[in-house]
Amino acid sequence: MTKVGLISLGCSKNLVDSEVMLGHLRSVGYVITNEMKDAEILIVNTCAFIDSAKKESIQSILEAASMKERGSCKKLVVAGCLTERYRDQLLTDMPEIDAVMGTRDIEKIVEILESSNRFSIAENDSMYLYNEESPRFLTTHRASAYIKISEGCDHSCAFCAIPAIRGPQRSRTIPSILREARRFAEQGVMEINLIGQDTTDFGRDSGDSNALESLVRALGDLDGLRWFRIHYAYPNRLTDSLLEAIAETPNCCNYLDIPLQHVNAGILKSMARGGNRKGFTDLVERIRKRVPGVFIRSNFIVGFPGEDDAAFNELCDFISDVQLEHLGVFTYSSEEGTPAFSLGDPVHKRTKDKRRRILMELQHDISKKRNQALVGQSLEVMMEGTHEETDLIIKGRHSGQAPEIDGNVLIVGGEVKLYTIQNVQITEAHAYDLVGVVV
Repeated sequence: MTKVGLISLGCSKNLVDSEVMLGHLRSVGYVITNEMKDAEILIVNTCAFIDSAKKESIQSILEAASMKERGSCKKLVVAGCLTERYRDQLLTDMPEIDAVMGTRDIEKIVEILESSNRFSIAENDSMYLYNEESPRFLTTHRASAYIKISEGCDHSCAFCAIPAIRGPQRSRTIPSILREARRFAEQGVMEINLIGQDTTDFGRDSGDSNALESLVRALGDLDGLRWFRIHYAYPNRLTDSLLEAIAETPNCCNYLDIPLQHVNAGILKSMARGGNRKGFTDLVERIRKRVPGVFIRSNFIVGFPGEDDAAFNELCDFISDVQLEHLGVFTYSSEEGTPAFSLGDPVHKRTKDKRRRILMELQHDISKKRNQALVGQSLEVMMEGTHEETDLIIKGRHSGQAPEIDGNVLIVGGEVKLYTIQNVQITEAHAYDLVGVVV
């Protein structure tokens, strides 16, 4: 049978698209391989969110093209966000590409592979949204999975091209999500990560502003689901009732991923997001009060047009004050087609990189102090597999650590049972990883 290899780049939302494509391919007899050199068909599912992501996507396409030139590959397909933005340019500049497909074409993958035409993005349903009937081939380890509860975005953040790439907000129904979650639980998946461009916008397009709260409570009644957590929550949509639902639902992780982007009022206004340092400080305090023991992750952008030293220092002071558990920092990327593109890119790259480094060094000390407070505690940890660097260490995560983006718990003793949740005594703490033994 024909072997297919897929390279998935970018965010977890893109990963779900990749898994749906692989699910369709496997359902009709294609063989999925992790060995790209053996693949007869290569698919690159691209990201184009910021400049560095575009460069990574282009590099991956070039590497796949070289495999086509010298290896087993006979067909190269490029999918995802990059094709939505640069379809014609890709087809013109890279004749090695045999087909391109957009973010709303993923369930046409079999048709595209089996066509003799050099496809471009099809004119299809702009409101496409996968559901529980879409086949999926999980690429995460077997105990963990992502579920996309919505697609697209109705926000107009000045720096972001996602609404143009993925279209308007559209939400799945709660019964659809529950059926998918139940199927995963029956397959042994113990952890589900709820994702969307803005999960707190879930259901608003159908008139239900409390839909996420209802979903949280419904997932709390699902047999076999040990953990689930919420990603990409918009700060001004975190209601007290939603926070109470998180706190009162035992299998909902005390974890929130809230991309704040900045805290300076002027910068946030230019970003078309709104908010200010005091409001975000109050928000963090309210979350911690409503959800005791919560782990909070946020992302920030440095170097946005207009960010002077005073605005950056305000951001540093905020991070020092609120002491978030997890932090990500991006340097601003001026993207054509976004409202902020007209502002130019006046902050020098060297300044952006320096500001990012300062924030990450600041967070390094905060994270280490936060982790040291866990030494001596016994935590529930999901056992995921051996460490990349040595088979002597097992890698896992506690409920306050999301896959891929946060640290790990490194297991150095005790009897480990992979793909289960076990109690681990924390014996040592580093800035991002914890060390412990099974008890």
